[in-house]
This record gives sequence, structure tokens and C-alpha cells, in this order.
Amino acid sequence: MAIEKTFVMIKPDGVSRGLIGEVISRFERKGLKLKALKMVRLTREKAEELYSVHKDKPFFNDLVEFVTSGPVVAMILEGDSAIDVVRLMIGATDGRKAAPGTIRGDFALSIQNNIVHASDSKESFEREHKVFFTENDIL
Repeated sequence: MAIEKTFVMIKPDGVSRGLIGEVISRFERKGLKLKALKMVRLTREKAEELYSVHKDKPFFNDLVEFVTSGPVVAMILEGDSAIDVVRLMIGATDGRKAAPGTIRGDFALSIQNNIVHASDSKESFEREHKVFFTENDIL
């Protein structure tokens, strides 16, 4: 059993559509434990830090604009193989292609308005969660 932590963010479209409870409850029903949770409005600087790996890609500015357009809900989840489990649960990045039953497959409207962001590796988790949380924030 490989207990690990992962970072998940409900994006502005998920927040504005009232999907916070639905998203969190899916993770909890799966057996993942909430270790930290907060709602914030990202500054441009924090959004650029979060998505720094996409800095040179053509969609970077649109992504930053979108994620700063409204509040987001940031969380740290913990569980057995949490990173892989969450990635399977959220589905493909393009909500139009995500499998039914996944969060994006059930709720996402496009590749940008895809409800959630989640770390794709331990390295991503280490970088991303620090944009939102200090070590004292994590239970």
C-alpha cells in the first residue's frame, strides 16, 4: 500500500456551477481523506506559478485568465496511490472526450472548462500544493 498525497483544485467553472460538494463527495466516497481545504481567488502571479510548466504553450494566457476569473477550491487528498486514483476519477483533460462516470466526463463542457485540476505526479504535487498551502495547513 502506497499512501500518498495529491493536490486537486476545483476550477472557477466547477465553483460557479455549484459542484464543490459533488466533487469532494466523490473523492471521499472513494476513500480518499481530505487533509487540507480552502476557497481562494487566485492572483495572476499565483496562477502563473501553478501553471508554470505550461508557460511556453500557446494556451498559457487563456488558462491563467480563466483560473483567475473566479474563486477556486484547493484541496489536498490522501490515500493509497492517491495521484493515480484521482487522475482516473477526473478523466481526460478534454471533457468532451472524458469517459462517462468521471468528473470531467459527467460535468465538463470543454478542454478549458473542465471542472478540476489535479497533480499528475509526486513532483507536480510538491510544486502545486505549495502555491496554496503551508505545511502547517496540512492535517
